[in-house]
Amino acid sequence: MGDKPPIRTRSEYMEFYALQTRWNDNDIYGHMNNVVHYSLFDTAVNGWLMERGLLDPHTSETIGLVVETGCKYHAEMAFPDKVTAGLRVAQLSSSSIKYEVALFRNDEDTATAEGFFVHVYVNRDTRRPSKIEDNRRAAFQSLMKVGDK
Repeated sequence: MGDKPPIRTRSEYMEFYALQTRWNDNDIYGHMNNVVHYSLFDTAVNGWLMERGLLDPHTSETIGLVVETGCKYHAEMAFPDKVTAGLRVAQLSSSSIKYEVALFRNDEDTATAEGFFVHVYVNRDTRRPSKIEDNRRAAFQSLMKVGDK
């Protein structure tokens, strides 16, 4: 399988969003079930958007629909771990964005899980792709590493 890329650290992410595991996140094996990781990714990105006034899930004219996801698991997490999601943007086009999200357990510097998902921005009513508005684009660009802009 070749050499594995190094596990990412906090310094590689532009913004952070605090999350808390819950009792029901643990599965029968005593760790956080893999589906919870995806929920945390979604919560971190949408929470970040809403805190900045870039998304109102009830009234925004355009919304991001997830069209692709992925995750690499490096270590276990379980309740009552505190989780910090590191956020960054890997790609930004006219109507889509690829977020990279890392989950950091407690105060650890290396990621417990690294994931991504792609939002395609669409008109809420027609569900047809829409150009990412300037205010969102500027916020997304702030999540790109300097060499990536």
